[in-house]
Amino acid sequence: MTSGDSETGDVTGTKDKDYNLIWFTEACLSNALRLETDIQDAERDGDNELADLFRRAQGESRKGAEQGKQMLASRIRG
Repeated sequence: MTSGDSETGDVTGTKDKDYNLIWFTEACLSNALRLETDIQDAERDGDNELADLFRRAQGESRKGAEQGKQMLASRIRG
């Protein structure tokens, strides 16, 4: 049996799929915050092309976080 074959919810108290959704949402939110620093660094160095790339990535991270939050909310409501 590989680790991918077993549910680890007995360890965390949360089903793997639910834990993964929570992790995904948190990762998207953290990434959006991190990218803000990266945007500021690129702008400070006058690299608008890089800043634009980071802004687009930040937008996608926000979108992922929003989708994760919506899915979490609907699942919590049952």
